[in-house]
Amino acid sequence: MCGRFVGFRSLEELKQFFPIAHANCEVTENYNVAPSQKVLAIIQQSNVNRLEKLHWGLVPFWANDTAIGNRMINARAETVAEKPSFRNAFRKRRCLILADGFFEWRGKKGSKRPIFITLPDKNPFAFAGLWETWHAKDADESIYKSCAIITTEASGSIREIHYRMPTVLKPETYEFWLDPANQNVKELNHILTIGIVTEFVSHPVSKQVNSVKNNAPDNINPV
Repeated sequence: MCGRFVGFRSLEELKQFFPIAHANCEVTENYNVAPSQKVLAIIQQSNVNRLEKLHWGLVPFWANDTAIGNRMINARAETVAEKPSFRNAFRKRRCLILADGFFEWRGKKGSKRPIFITLPDKNPFAFAGLWETWHAKDADESIYKSCAIITTEASGSIREIHYRMPTVLKPETYEFWLDPANQNVKELNHILTIGIVTEFVSHPVSKQVNSVKNNAPDNINPV
């Protein structure tokens, strides 16, 4: 499961870590990214890697409206290739969703403590993602671009916090993952098995992150 995350790098910094050829959006920091908000993602179109902002919560092209996206913020790695809501995007429309860390909650219901999770070297990273384009069935024919984060079984460094984790890709998989010409399901599933990061570090943070209204650097400070 991944329900909140953080991204605070500048475009110049992101270009040092990710294969960005063109940026089609403004890059702004967000210390409490929540579902339905726009997130930074790299997609490949016409052989060009473009940085764009996509709504977090995938809306399939066949949906009647965008409300379905609220239930589709995550896609399970184990079933993403077969589930009707995700299978077409898995084959043809994959993306990198950029982040500096993510939150998970540990403890019993009613007294859960938010935990901030990131890489040991504190570098930014990319979630394995899917994206879709939805066209409104009205006069303005507006276009709505959305995405979902692929999740997997938690690794040893996260298992005590939560049994699931977002799938963080190793940098060497980025180009293959982005290329829509790569539609071999077996190879794509192989990346989601061996091409992922498993070592993370974590620390408790303030419960202020429970509210999306709180969006400041101290959201990730240890407490």
